[in-house]
Amino acid sequence: MSHGESRTGTYGIVTSALQEESMGSLDDAVRLEAAGPGVWTSYADPDHESINGMFGGWTAAVSVAAVIASADEALRPSALTISYLSVVTPQTTSAIHVERLGGSRSIDHWRADLRASDTGELQATASMVLTARRPTEAHDQWSMPRAAAPNALPEFHAPGTQGQQTDIRRLSGDDDGFGSGDTRTTHWIRMASGRQLDHLQLAYLADQFAPRSFYWGVGRRPSATLTMTVYFHATDDELAEVGTGYILNEATGTRGSHATSGQQARMWSPTGALLATTEQLAWYR
Repeated sequence: MSHGESRTGTYGIVTSALQEESMGSLDDAVRLEAAGPGVWTSYADPDHESINGMFGGWTAAVSVAAVIASADEALRPSALTISYLSVVTPQTTSAIHVERLGGSRSIDHWRADLRASDTGELQATASMVLTARRPTEAHDQWSMPRAAAPNALPEFHAPGTQGQQTDIRRLSGDDDGFGSGDTRTTHWIRMASGRQLDHLQLAYLADQFAPRSFYWGVGRRPSATLTMTVYFHATDDELAEVGTGYILNEATGTRGSHATSGQQARMWSPTGALLATTEQLAWYR
């Protein structure tokens, strides 16, 4: 398929033909319009705004959407690394420029650059690896932590409009933990719209953690993600099994010093399948 060709593929991504019905607000938020060979545009929906502009998970998800819309439908996302360069202003349009860098029958390497449509300013740049997921021998190093059922826990929404998009059930590390010195947190999470889990949603939810500097430091402080990597391990069957249900996110800090703070996280299905791992580096002061 040539870059920029319109289609609605396996993931329900909308390109130049607008769907009359959406699976959920995330689909509206990452809706793509073809704008030429290798170029897509997307509107920065203010429903996904954070205190620093558009939510970083939205930027990651729309980058994944643009690559999936351009790549071979038989391949699945395996890795994403995205760096955030400048603020994406809500209610503006961004152009996503995608390029296949190389690969083979089983592996594709892609780049996606998010630019402000009016000025051309580079807002984010992402690299992605897509692979053909074939059955092989398997290994699991970690086990899912024990957790109370999500329905037994109170519903929580993070601050801001983007916080209304997710339904969080916290097991540990709530706001009372800010300044405690313990950076470990665990929570159940799903999209409040009831959207089916897929790779776009995993990319979005990979950034749904309070900065670790809030926990090991004095509490809330200015902070922003500089770069984030997500490794997608989930199979299509495992994603389908989760459906519209919750996944379990556990996160921990690595080190914070000299204005940067690291964190790692694992994302589990309710039955204990490791769906994705993620790591990010944030700035703070």
